[in-house]
Amino acid sequence: MATDFVAQGQDLELQGIRKEFPGFVAVDDLDLKIPAGEFFALLGPSGCGKTTTLRMIAGLESPSAGKILLGGKDVTNTKPHERPVNTVFQNYALFPHMSVIENVAFGLRQRKVAEPLVQAKQALAMVELEHLGERKPQQLSGGQQQRVALARAMVNRPSLLLLDEPLGALDLKLRRQMQIELKAIQMEVGLTFLHVTHDQEEAMDMADTVAVMNQGHIEQLGAPEALYDRPRTAFVAKFLGQSNIFVGDVIDSGEVVSISYNQTKLSALAKAL
Repeated sequence: MATDFVAQGQDLELQGIRKEFPGFVAVDDLDLKIPAGEFFALLGPSGCGKTTTLRMIAGLESPSAGKILLGGKDVTNTKPHERPVNTVFQNYALFPHMSVIENVAFGLRQRKVAEPLVQAKQALAMVELEHLGERKPQQLSGGQQQRVALARAMVNRPSLLLLDEPLGALDLKLRRQMQIELKAIQMEVGLTFLHVTHDQEEAMDMADTVAVMNQGHIEQLGAPEALYDRPRTAFVAKFLGQSNIFVGDVIDSGEVVSISYNQTKLSALAKAL
């Protein structure tokens, strides 16, 4: 994949973010910092608060408390269209009556950007679909529609791209192919990606850093291999794969940690825990 399409990613920082809905708290005192140019995954089960977090970053929901900073600038009360942020949704949200090239150029025309079709063609070239510019979305495969949605989001050169379960509607083979393509695009264009998903394999394969979210807060954050090898909580251990979990009383601690489990002493080196 070769392209001259390059954008500048920015740091994203959430400070004490809280979101309350009538009767429950969706996100509770969330602190998070994502460095510029990173592929970051927010991973968790349905109802954990990850999509609500994404919607607050996009400006589609207002936090009940806390601040959202992008590139060091407070955008908490900034309107969605005024933020250097774009979102790719699971259903792609392409305009069925428009051609592919016009779908990609739509945002540029709204902003009265010069030569919108030229820039739209560059964005389509980035996702290797410039030859399909005159087709309608319904004439494309699911993977092709997903790439058009990605081109439309990136043509505006946002500092941050939000991905809300973008591969959820694809079959397994195509989903794995798109995982590779998404990661390659992100590395080439240099944007900051925030990928929200409930798919453990997807997050672990694509992201530089993964945050496992549960009940409105982050249980653990780190490199995928670190989370898998050294989960800090039972929830993280269970959510990321098959685990052998023993609950018992600590009877020795030091270089070797031992617990009493079902009248049996179990020991392990502390550095391996």
